[in-house]
Amino acid sequence: MMHGISSSEQPETLGGTASIYSRYRGYIKRKIFFLAAAGLLLAALVVFSSSAGTIRIPFKEVVSNLLRLDTTGVGRIIWDVRMPRIIAALLVGAGLSLSGTVMQSVLRNPLASPYTLGLSSAAAFGASFAIVFFGAGTGTTSTIIISNSFAVALSAFIFSFLSTFAILLLTIITKISAESMILAGIAIGSIFSAGLTLMQYLADSIQLASIISWTFGDLGRANWQFLLITASVLIPVCVLFFYYRWDFNALDTGEEAAKGVGVKTGAVRIAGMFASSIMSAVIVSFFGTIAFIGLLGPHIARRILGGDHRFLLVASPIIGAIILLAADTAARTILSPMVLPVGILTSLFGGPLFIYLLITGRRK
Repeated sequence: MMHGISSSEQPETLGGTASIYSRYRGYIKRKIFFLAAAGLLLAALVVFSSSAGTIRIPFKEVVSNLLRLDTTGVGRIIWDVRMPRIIAALLVGAGLSLSGTVMQSVLRNPLASPYTLGLSSAAAFGASFAIVFFGAGTGTTSTIIISNSFAVALSAFIFSFLSTFAILLLTIITKISAESMILAGIAIGSIFSAGLTLMQYLADSIQLASIISWTFGDLGRANWQFLLITASVLIPVCVLFFYYRWDFNALDTGEEAAKGVGVKTGAVRIAGMFASSIMSAVIVSFFGTIAFIGLLGPHIARRILGGDHRFLLVASPIIGAIILLAADTAARTILSPMVLPVGILTSLFGGPLFIYLLITGRRK
């Protein structure tokens, strides 16, 4: 006898433990396999996007130029024209999807995203403010130019940050619930939407056209300076979120359960909201309103991998990058040589796809 268990029972217990461990290893392997497959799909999509366009470049030449970092001949088209858009799609898609994942976790609301929390409305108001009062939009009725991109981006970021600050301030002062933060974001977003309407009313024809042009989410604005700033924000935020991965898992079990295992829920919620909002503000201020990526990426990742943030925080950015890069490639080629703003496609197809995910999720 050993601790009240007979020798005949011990092998069965050990066998049961081994079976559980074996199933857990299979569970982990399946998730790792999916992440590897998604990564390979993203790499293949990068090559395809580099090849597609008004000037079709063979895949072999694309791969050769990418590996040799060749910027001569067709390499100039790849590296100077297409690659900034491709990297922008990767960073923006990953950043928005990651922000949506964390917001949905800390707020415990599947509809939380940078778009639904009003950050995009605040950024649009900031951009229109710079265009109207700082003269950042110039051109003719047929050609619109944002003459000072950094002024527009800075103004958009400031107002988007103010929106974030207002939501967090309401949370700290009034102790409102995580669910109520969504309502606060909707209210604040409606205020900035009214402000955007006012800017459009005050604008002349050129300024109005500039405002409308900016609000179309467009990766064509990408340049290496914008990409460097975006990456310098995205990378440390990713590290921070992965550091909190176990805390996010605990929050998904409920407020009291998370506190019971030692999670400082208030601090984690504020840190997660602040970091994800800052990242979203930077992205939206540079590239405009790109809807549904912050909802689609997290929901698709959860549907496939479940709610474990060890894998979700990796899968969600990859899926978001895949969706946005595919959408931008279609936007560049579907009416070639005309290039559509990618924000139009994400709104046009993202809405029905999200409704489909909601319906299938409810049936399950």
